[in-house]
Amino acid sequence: MNDTQVNSSSNTPALEVRGLSKRFGRVLAVDDLSFTVDRGTIVGFLGPNGAGKTTTLRMVLGLIRPTSGTAAINGRPYRNLPDPLRAVGAVLDSTAANPGRTAREHLRIHAMAARVPRSRITEVLETVDLTSAADRRAGQFSLGMRQRLGLATALLHEPDILILDEPANGLDPEGVHWLRGLLRGLATEGRTVLVSSHILAEIAQTVDHVIILNHGRLVARSTLQELTAQTGAMVRVRTPKAEELKAALTEKGFTADQTAPDRLQVVGATSEQVGTLAAERGIPLFETVTSTPDLEDVFLQLTGQAAKGEPDSEPASEVAK
Repeated sequence: MNDTQVNSSSNTPALEVRGLSKRFGRVLAVDDLSFTVDRGTIVGFLGPNGAGKTTTLRMVLGLIRPTSGTAAINGRPYRNLPDPLRAVGAVLDSTAANPGRTAREHLRIHAMAARVPRSRITEVLETVDLTSAADRRAGQFSLGMRQRLGLATALLHEPDILILDEPANGLDPEGVHWLRGLLRGLATEGRTVLVSSHILAEIAQTVDHVIILNHGRLVARSTLQELTAQTGAMVRVRTPKAEELKAALTEKGFTADQTAPDRLQVVGATSEQVGTLAAERGIPLFETVTSTPDLEDVFLQLTGQAAKGEPDSEPASEVAK
């Protein structure tokens, strides 16, 4: 058993980030970030554009030198892993394949470099549903097909950990459904998946936990159930005395926003509390609807408006050599 296998079978987290920061000139892209990813889980890595997600993933994979802090895979920096390709597979760029090579040629080169048997090429092509396109040049592929080829490359070495940056980008609804099943199957096998995505509805159906960044800082790390429970339900109210009811609710310490002349959105109160208060003040209610927040609601509350003007990337000169 090699060192990678020893670490992956221990209680060491699959991924561990501690005090990680990265500065590009005057821009602090990642700011004192810490989190762990447990084994056998699918974790959604979320945040607005410019939140620092891609920069963080590149530091975890040793492609960028952090300004401070550490990132470890199986308890070690990526560069110190004895067999890194078998420890972690990554898809950070769907255009990484040479456009002049066929999908099979691309995978054959990677298989030879890592001493993977050729039979594995056939297996991963079937896994990502590219068998019929295996002898087409990558330059002829759609974005969705290039994503599938990237996944095939990452899976080629049967890694314990997968790091995927926007893997659903370019996939049609059927492809997104297929990706969900693939990731869940990998987790069932005991593999760990860290997946960055902006498709929140899909993430909510796929992941076990979420890590949310904003302006390079951690704003949440929990299960989806815990996250939505902490946020609380929202009560939507229709009343001809919206301003009067809003004042009464605010006086009681509840949060009420007027969305129309006759409509309020109330957070922190149950529909019973709203109804009781309205009755006490003689305020008629025409409608009350209680809604439980979903991941998108929570995400918007935690991050506010997406950061503007700073791309979630890094200058080429900063890439580790």
